[in-house]
Amino acid sequence: MRTLAATRGTSLAALSAMLGRNAAYLQQFVTRGSPRTLDREDRRRLADFFGVDETVLGGAPVRRGFMVPRLDVAASAGAGAFVDGEIVVGADAIDPALAARLGLSEGQAGIIRVRGSSMEPGLLDGDLIVVDLSRRLPGVRGEVFVVRIDGTTMVKRVARGPTGPVATSDNADAPPLPDAPVEVIGRVVWLMRAPR
Repeated sequence: MRTLAATRGTSLAALSAMLGRNAAYLQQFVTRGSPRTLDREDRRRLADFFGVDETVLGGAPVRRGFMVPRLDVAASAGAGAFVDGEIVVGADAIDPALAARLGLSEGQAGIIRVRGSSMEPGLLDGDLIVVDLSRRLPGVRGEVFVVRIDGTTMVKRVARGPTGPVATSDNADAPPLPDAPVEVIGRVVWLMRAPR
């Protein structure tokens, strides 16, 4: 703290006054360790003043979110969407504890938008879904996956069949799926929906 103050050409007493504290506040903190830690607001104001991270002044590291890329891909819950490639259009942070609970690994997840109504009522047109790209093996009971069928990216319920994955729509009124092999891209592990 003394080095930072000297660099800015100010004193600990002047900084204490800036914080609205008595003149000895920061001097006692530096020399006697009293208080043991700076008040959170005091630490924030000093970090802003010095242009440093609060950790330099004894603050705990800020818990960053688990970053998941948002892909310019629409997984159709309808007739299907053709995809030329996966283009990253940004990233969203999800809570690291949630990422751990979902079993996500860095670089193995993506966020994509649902299009269409074939997966209603569970997934609605416009919903954002988190897809775990490392999970590609469906069980016998069926789970929601992003798949590619005949070059078209879709979100469907997929079960393990005798000759490979079998995809179905949740909405009974949805049109039939193409009669082609199902390529599993990743399992849908989380739904991000704005209030309607």
